[in-house]
Amino acid sequence: MPAGLVMAALALALQQRQPAPELVLHSDRGSQYASDEYQALLKQHHVVCSMRRKGNCWDNSVMERFFLNLRMERMWQRQYANHDEARRDITQYIVGFYNPVRLHSTLGHLSPQAYEAKLTAKQPIRLSEKT
Repeated sequence: MPAGLVMAALALALQQRQPAPELVLHSDRGSQYASDEYQALLKQHHVVCSMRRKGNCWDNSVMERFFLNLRMERMWQRQYANHDEARRDITQYIVGFYNPVRLHSTLGHLSPQAYEAKLTAKQPIRLSEKT
């Protein structure tokens, strides 16, 4: 897999999400993630690189499950005429269904968007009743 593909995906995610500095980004040890260009892009945006341990596939179990779900729930149900059609359909699946609607047991049976909203909701500051 070329580094340019994952770099384009990272650039898009950074542009859309605008994360705070020191975001931790986890990946496997693929050559595209270890490439000098990809690592430079991480540094440029103050993203901390986290890679799975050598020989330990369990580090990526959530992502492995995502890709299995993507194949089972979408890709194996369709026949794409070309790469552009596949890209549009898979993007729609992720953006229109997987993130906002699909419930995940690892997230307490919430969708990723609902889980993130719950985590980022500002709780009001309450004063102690003791004086």
